[in-house]
Amino acid sequence: MRSPARRTLLQVGADAGAWVIALVFAVVVRHDFAIHEIAWRSVAATAAVVIVIHCAVGFATGVYRRRFVPGSLLEVRAVAASAALSGLVLGLPVLLVGTEVSLARSTTFIATPVAFVAMGTLRYIARIIVEHRNRPRDDAQRTLIFGAGRLANHLVRRMLTDPDSPYLPVGLLDDDPTRGGLRIEGVRVLGSRHDLVGAATASGAEVLVIGVGRADAALLQDITDLAATAGLRVMVLPLLDEVLDGRSRLRDVRDIAIEDIIGRHPVDTDVESIAGYLAGSRVLVTGAGGSIGSELCRQIAKYGPADLIMLDRDETGLQQAQLTVSGNGLLDSREVVLADIRDAAALHRIFAERRPDVVFHAAALKHLPMLEQYPDEAWKTNVLGTRNVLDASRAAGVTTFVNISTDKAANPTSVLGHSKRLAERLTASAADETGARYLSVRFGNVLGSRGSMLPVFSSLIEAGGPLTITHPDVTRFFMTIPEACNLVVQAGGIGSPAEVLILDMGEPVRILDIAERMIAMSGRDVDIVFTGLRDGEKLHEELVGDGETDDRPVHPKISHASVPPLHPSLLPAEHPGGAGSLFDLAFEAPAGARRS
Repeated sequence: MRSPARRTLLQVGADAGAWVIALVFAVVVRHDFAIHEIAWRSVAATAAVVIVIHCAVGFATGVYRRRFVPGSLLEVRAVAASAALSGLVLGLPVLLVGTEVSLARSTTFIATPVAFVAMGTLRYIARIIVEHRNRPRDDAQRTLIFGAGRLANHLVRRMLTDPDSPYLPVGLLDDDPTRGGLRIEGVRVLGSRHDLVGAATASGAEVLVIGVGRADAALLQDITDLAATAGLRVMVLPLLDEVLDGRSRLRDVRDIAIEDIIGRHPVDTDVESIAGYLAGSRVLVTGAGGSIGSELCRQIAKYGPADLIMLDRDETGLQQAQLTVSGNGLLDSREVVLADIRDAAALHRIFAERRPDVVFHAAALKHLPMLEQYPDEAWKTNVLGTRNVLDASRAAGVTTFVNISTDKAANPTSVLGHSKRLAERLTASAADETGARYLSVRFGNVLGSRGSMLPVFSSLIEAGGPLTITHPDVTRFFMTIPEACNLVVQAGGIGSPAEVLILDMGEPVRILDIAERMIAMSGRDVDIVFTGLRDGEKLHEELVGDGETDDRPVHPKISHASVPPLHPSLLPAEHPGGAGSLFDLAFEAPAGARRS
């Protein structure tokens, strides 16, 4: 007999025993303990009938079909309903019409709650036995959990019922004074964060898991500092929504990272309610092999496009994007297109053949100091390349075009900023010319993107330093890759032609603070060297340029600005030489630039 069937049989037998005990108790009480007056044959017959009824009701309600988590509230409700229904089916006829057997009419109604209590008690005992068997091994690390809310509730239960769990919860901490002394599965709240050091010493904890969903940067920084004093390793959890949706598991507990301490939690832009325009559309992404492009493709695929076309000149990047989206890297399907946006003729052929409805333009050169040295490259890719993509889109009848820009395009001072400002203006001109939704999206540094600050800092620390920073007071805005891509997707649904959409990324973060925390978390002794601001680099970035509006008509965290259009015919045929002479175009719209 299979184990599930054996467990079901044991449960049915235990419940049958509970009914027998309940009926005997009810009869004895009803006869004032005069046992010699009891008609035991009638009791046995009644017990047999009610057991059959309860088995039938139990299977009908799912009690014996493993529909409920053992010991859960839903199972308790189902058992109570089964017991009540069984008691009514047996007791009501006896109460209304009587019986030939020598059994008091009230016996069944006395026995029913007793049977329910007995069945509940048996289940509780079984759950205790199972949980004891499934407790973590002796070598599990003693763990404190910060937070005693919903996420911690789920976490403690999972830790205590998983024999392979590497963590054994020994205490909880929570800043809410009303939770003082609260116990979750027997694990007690030992105090607030200010009691962390004492709680660690008293409990012998080795690990601190932060069980607070979307904890802000200030909280994470404070707890990390206190944990360092207590000698605790700090771990963080995936969001509970991700755990419940199956995107993450509670075993995905990981060491706290600098991204957590920076505190960039994605702004909820409710993108699902806007992204319907992608369903059934032919969607093309340039720069699909990059950090933003590949994540963008992954998100777009969720909304059911008729065709997803991933275009890049980097074949390795395309392979990684295909792995992310399709689960294979064969590079032999039409979804991957190898092309360079500098090649206008190739783009026109591809767009004419594939006829995209929606284009996300993520291809660009982005490293500021490199482009200061090689402004011709910024001109060829960020300016002429964007013009080529826009021309091909207009010719193919693209209805939605989203150009991915940067905060450096607001009051630009660098070659990168100027080139991206020109791309924004060219996009605005295409919107004026077509009347279609051609717009730009502007955001700051993207955490974890290829070649971004955090991976560079990690490499320098790993190499023993020194860690180089341009200026002790330099600040930057940060956002996560999913957050950036959500904004890009949503822009295509809420933006108007020629607009620039800008996400409110909160307060800028001082780079020196990040560097110092990364060094502290590494446990290494690494020097910091200040090299001075590079050509074209700002001390503090801006999101909205001078003269641009900060209207937020749709979402409180998304600004809608506008830039003057620049018709592509007004671009010089070749790079004119110095960066200054070229990028004067980025600021003022020449006469006749706006065309309808």
